[in-house]
Amino acid sequence: MARTDLPENIAEEIRNRVFNESGFMKLTQVVRGRGGTFRVSLRPVVIKDENKYQGEMTEDGRTQVKNFDLDGARAGLEEMLGQTGPRELHLITASGDLHVRITKKGKALISRSGRMARKVDARQGHDRVKRQPLTAFDAVPLLKTLGIADADGNIRASMRGKYDQVNEFLRIIDATIAAKPEKTLNIVDCGCGRAYLTLAVYFYLTVVRGFDVKVCGIDKQADVIATARAMADALDVSDRVIFVEGTLADSDVPFDPDMVLSLHACDTATDEALARGIEWKCRYLLCAPCCQHELHKSLKVGGPMRAVLRHGILRERLADLLTDTFRAQILRVLGFRVQVMEFVSADATTRNILLRAEFSVKPGQQAAVSEYLELRDFWEVTPWLETRLADLMGKYLDHYQRGEARNPS
Repeated sequence: MARTDLPENIAEEIRNRVFNESGFMKLTQVVRGRGGTFRVSLRPVVIKDENKYQGEMTEDGRTQVKNFDLDGARAGLEEMLGQTGPRELHLITASGDLHVRITKKGKALISRSGRMARKVDARQGHDRVKRQPLTAFDAVPLLKTLGIADADGNIRASMRGKYDQVNEFLRIIDATIAAKPEKTLNIVDCGCGRAYLTLAVYFYLTVVRGFDVKVCGIDKQADVIATARAMADALDVSDRVIFVEGTLADSDVPFDPDMVLSLHACDTATDEALARGIEWKCRYLLCAPCCQHELHKSLKVGGPMRAVLRHGILRERLADLLTDTFRAQILRVLGFRVQVMEFVSADATTRNILLRAEFSVKPGQQAAVSEYLELRDFWEVTPWLETRLADLMGKYLDHYQRGEARNPS
C-alpha cells in the first residue's frame, strides 16, 4: 500500500464509509503548498441508471471532471489517501462528518461532527429531481469550469444573468425538439464566445435527454477558442464538443448540422448565423439577436414616421423591431415556421428577444412573400439578410413579382 502520513485507522475508516456505508455524500481533499492549492473530490452519482463515482480535480484554476466505476473509484481514493505533506480531508456522510488536518510536522488533527441523520436522495448527482435545466443534473463541475459557479459550487452574483440566459435557452431547445423522433442532434453555436451555451447544451441534452449529440462552436477570436477548447478538454468532452476559429461566413463544420444556435451575436452576425443555418439546410434555427445597427443607418427620416425617427432612442428601438420582423419574414418566405418570443426576463438582459424557427413548409408561399415585399417597400430598405441570401430570396421574390405583373389588380 502507498506510503501515507494519515493514520492507518483513519484511512481505513474513510475507505469503509466511502464504499460500505450507506449515505456517503462526498470526500474532499485540499493540498496547499508552495506550488499553489490542489483540490480533489469524490462523490457518488447516478448516470443513466448506473451507480458511478465522479472525481473532480482543480489546480491552478483549471477543473477536470471524470466519472469512474467502482474499481476506478477505489484506485482514486487510494491515490488521495496516499498523498503526503500538509493537507485537509473532509468526509461528508448521512451519519456525520469527519475532518482531518495534517500539519506541516505530520501531526493528524481529527474532528468529528455529532451524530446526524441527513436525508440523502438515492438518485443523487446526474439524475436528481428536475427544477430547471441546469439543476436537472449535477452541473456543478460544468458551472465551475465555465466560471459561472465559485469553488463551492455557488452561482457567482456577477454571472447570475448569464446563468438565467443559458437555462432559458435550454428550455427553448428542449421544447423545440420535444417531438423529434431521432435521439441524435448535431448543433452549431455561431459566435460561441466563452462557450457557456455550447457546453451546457451538450451536457444537458446528453445527460438529461439521452441524446447522441455533437456540438461545434465557431468564433473568430483565437484566445476565446483556445479557452473553450481547454474547458472541453478539462470536462473530457473534446471528442464531442469541438471549436473552430474563424468567421461564420468562411468556417466549415465537420458534420451536417440539424440546429444552429446564436446567443447575442452582434449586428449582422445574427443574420450570418441564420444564413449559414439555411445554407446548411438545418431544421432548427434559434437566435437571440444583440445590437442591431445596419437597418438603423438606412431608415429615412422623412415621411409620416419623421416624428418617431427624429428621436435617437426611438429610432434605435424601431430599427431593432423592424430588423427582427424582417428576419422572421424572410425565414417564413424560405419555408420556416417562426415564433418571435421573449426567452428570458428583461432583468437578466434587455436583449431578450429570440427567433425560433423550424423548417416545415414549402418555401415561397404567396402570403409570406407578399407581406415581406409590402413591409420592405413601405420602409424603402433592403435588409442585410435579403442581400446575403440574394440568390435564394431572388428566386421567390422574382417569381411573385412576375406573377403580379401578369395579373395586375
